[in-house]
Amino acid sequence: AELRVDQLCRALHLRPAEAARFLAISPRKLWELTNCREVPAIRIGRSLRYPTDELRAWVAGRSGRRS
Repeated sequence: AELRVDQLCRALHLRPAEAARFLAISPRKLWELTNCREVPAIRIGRSLRYPTDELRAWVAGRSGRRS
C-alpha cells in the first residue's frame, strides 16, 4: 500500500519509491544519488531504506546550493 504524503513525513524509513516521492525527484535520480553515496541510505537485509530524518537533514544541508 502506498503511503500518503503526511504518512511519508512521519515514517521512520522509506522505501525507494516513497523516498523519491518524498524528495520530489524521479526514482532514477534517487538511484543515481544513492549509487554516488550522496543521499543517506541503509541496507536492512536485502532491502534498501532511506531514513526520513536523515533525508530531511540532507535536504536542509543542500539548501541554497546549486547542482
